[in-house]
This record gives sequence, C-alpha cells and structure tokens, in this order.
Amino acid sequence: MNPQPPAPTCVRHPNRPTGLACTRCGRPSCAECLRPAAVGQHCVDCLRQDQRNTPRVRTVAGAPVARSPIPYITYALIVANVVIYAVTAVQSKSLVDNYYRSTFFARWMLVPDLVADGQWVRVLGAGFLHWGPIHLALNMFALWVVGRSLEPALGRTRYLAVYLVALLGGSAASMIFQDPTSAAAGASGAVYGLFGAITVLLIRVRQNPNQMLILIGINIFISFSLPGISLSGHLGGLIAGTLATLGVLFLPEWLHAKSQEAAHSIGWAAIAAVALVDLVAIGAAVASLA
Repeated sequence: MNPQPPAPTCVRHPNRPTGLACTRCGRPSCAECLRPAAVGQHCVDCLRQDQRNTPRVRTVAGAPVARSPIPYITYALIVANVVIYAVTAVQSKSLVDNYYRSTFFARWMLVPDLVADGQWVRVLGAGFLHWGPIHLALNMFALWVVGRSLEPALGRTRYLAVYLVALLGGSAASMIFQDPTSAAAGASGAVYGLFGAITVLLIRVRQNPNQMLILIGINIFISFSLPGISLSGHLGGLIAGTLATLGVLFLPEWLHAKSQEAAHSIGWAAIAAVALVDLVAIGAAVASLA
C-alpha cells in the first residue's frame, strides 16, 4: 500500500498544510494569505504585485495624488510664520509693535543696502516677518485659503518650490525698485505668487478664473493706494509664482513631452529657471548698490 503524498504547505508559511491555492499563480496558500477576488481568490503576493504595476492616480500637474488630504506644507509655512512672529513679539515685548526693539526683526528685514553689504539672509528671512498681528493674520488667512487647493494639485515639493520662488521674486523686485535704505517684510510676495499660481491652475483645468483675477486686481489697487506697502514686492512675487506655475502646468504640453517623467523634469526646469532669474536680479541690484 503506497503512502499518501504529504499535503502541500503554504508558500509563505511552510509549517501550515493547506488544500487551498491562489487562482492566479497556482501556488498553495493558507486562508490567511488569500483574499477574495472577482474570480476565485488571490494570494497577497499577487495583490501586492498588482499594486506595484498599477499606475498611481496623478493630478493635472502630474503629481501623485496624496494619500492624505492634509496640506502639510501649507500648515508648516503658517506655523513657521506664526512662530517667528511670536519670537519678535517676545523680544519687543509687544504684540502690535513686534518690530520695535526686536533683534530678530532687525537682522531679517529686507534693507537693500544691508543685503549689498553681505547680509544675504534678509532676502529669504524677510518673507517670514510681519508688521504686527493684522499683517500676519491677512497673509496667513490668504495662504490657508489658497494653499489647501494648490498644494494637492502641484504636489508638496513643487508647491513649496513655487512658494519660495515667489518669495525670492518679491525680494528681487524690492531690491531693484525699493529705496535702498528702507525696510520691507512680509509673506505678501509669496502669497501673491500663490494667487498667480492658482489662477494658472484654474485656467489649466478650464474653470473660470475671474474671481481670482478680480481679487488680484483689488489687492494691486490697495497696494497702489495705501502708503507703506511694497507694491514692487507684491508684483515681483506675483510674476515669479505665475511664471513658475505656467512652466509646471503648460510648458510640458507646449514642448510635447513624451512621458510623465519628461513632463516632471520640464516642470522642475521651469521652476529652477525662474529661481535663477530671481537670483540674477538680486545680484544685479547688489552690484548696482556696491
């Protein structure tokens, strides 16, 4: 009498005999390693392979759809601005006149003559300073409103890059057109850049951009009308953010990019090109003041 052959064992758990098998690959698998499928049951290895081979859903900008809808970069930027404001308020011992007697504020506010003297940190640092709580609240509210829609569409890294490029664009314009001895501060240049970016996004997805265009027009009119507002910084940020986002959303199509990877590279090249123009403009302003 011939002995019965041993029962097959699960490929992932060799100590578990099983009479079941994956209907896709045919390998024996225990009940723990199988999942119901439209036809039969598939093992977890086959399901994992399917997930790797399935292209991820992407936004109109080519960014993978984030697993979490929370706009982490937007919140991080808001926190950074609020924390820096709190530091200046503590140093000055005033919530309203936080710029008064604050060494932090004095070292970071954008003064073209001081940048030309080698204090380059002011070009970036000034974008995180604010003249009092109302200035801070207006900018952070605008950042929160726009960032929640723009960050998921562009993807976190490119969204942050556009923000920083717009910030530098605002600083570059201030360096060129601002009185060399005057001071400027605020995230307004970066926020204006995001206004331009979301307008480009609305056009790309074929939605009506009129509300954003009206909002931008109103803000530019206010910048013209009220004294003490850096119009050049606002316009510089607006132009830089708009051009960078045009490069991300439209340039790959205009250049007939043949793959998602090529489109991704073109978008980053556009952002880098705008950043380079910002830096060249800042360098030219420094050279003229030297």
